[in-house]
Amino acid sequence: MRVLPISIVCLALLLIGCKSQGDHAPVIGIAYAGPATLVLRQDINPASAPSATVHHGDRLDIVQQRRRFVKVRTAKGQEGWIEDRLLLTPDEVARLKRFNQNALTMPSQGVATTYDALNIHTEPSRYSPSFIQVKEGEKFDLIAHEAAPRKAPPRKPLIVPAPKPVVEKKSKEPKVPPPPAPAPPKPPEDWMALSKTNLPEEAEKQVKEAEPMDDWSLIRTASGQSGWVLTRRVFMAIPDEVAQYAEGRRITSYFSLGETRDGDQVKKIWLWTTIEQSLQPNDFDSYRVFVWSLRHHRYETAYIQRRVRGYFPVLIEPPGFSVCVDNSKGERTRRIYSVVGVTIRPAGEKPCKAPPTSEKPVDSTPALVAQARAQGPQPPPASLFTRVKNRLRSLRERWFNR
Repeated sequence: MRVLPISIVCLALLLIGCKSQGDHAPVIGIAYAGPATLVLRQDINPASAPSATVHHGDRLDIVQQRRRFVKVRTAKGQEGWIEDRLLLTPDEVARLKRFNQNALTMPSQGVATTYDALNIHTEPSRYSPSFIQVKEGEKFDLIAHEAAPRKAPPRKPLIVPAPKPVVEKKSKEPKVPPPPAPAPPKPPEDWMALSKTNLPEEAEKQVKEAEPMDDWSLIRTASGQSGWVLTRRVFMAIPDEVAQYAEGRRITSYFSLGETRDGDQVKKIWLWTTIEQSLQPNDFDSYRVFVWSLRHHRYETAYIQRRVRGYFPVLIEPPGFSVCVDNSKGERTRRIYSVVGVTIRPAGEKPCKAPPTSEKPVDSTPALVAQARAQGPQPPPASLFTRVKNRLRSLRERWFNR
């Protein structure tokens, strides 16, 4: 038996290694893992054997695409198939990082919790990746709200198609010019009536604009990570002795304005905002201040304002607090209130500035259009009689709660 020299064996192994490296498919795109944990499969079939596991933010090279599935390669050279909606483009990752940095400076609108595991999404959409999960009973800050369409928002493709080569066509002049085109026929005289449906105009408009929506809340965890969760899975952590006065409305935010001492007990002064109906473009439709009564030893209403169109953020600032609402002209203005002991007094108004950031991880134009459609026409400003009646009702409620 003849033994080959060691140098020949090493050269053969080197050539085999170079050939295997050359067999790798070329990279046609770059993406990043969206969910917290992502399992790559050996084939498109979700029941196929796993080939690798990656985590949120890991870079992946796209080497092949079949319909809505892509084959990716990890930094370790492992390859597998995954659905493209679970991956993020480099632009989406950059926007998500900027969004999380800006969300750290946004004021909290109250501490909330959940009674079950809660998935945090990169954007207000059921189709967006969930990159982290809140555990049952974990506390987090609520900082914003949005009503978004349930359908998947448009996204930029993971793989940018190569531009098609421009082929210059040689112009061929016809020997005989074509005959002139005949004049188009005129529309019938009753074409407007023929274009209408049997539905009334308002009903037809509602049918066109009807679209499933979801309420989403932007939250910030104790570790500083921010993302979107379904609002119906969020519960504000305000004490039950105050929450019992919600009257069937959903509490959207709450704040502590001070304290009152009643013997050995220390009771806080609470401000909250509530909303009666879900899927609204505004964040609340009423706000209310509760103080502890030293006479009756219970919480009572010190100030209440209903039938408003309010927006986050609600700010706690000297001399008390301020809320951003629409005025009679439909313009947003910030109402300022002073807190003196247990007395709440209006202290003026100022322009309502935009929140610290309005940037979303992805394009939110479709969601904003859907919100504008859901908002519908603005209600006419209240008359003087209506404003006086509402003021008398508020004074009567304060008098009976004394």
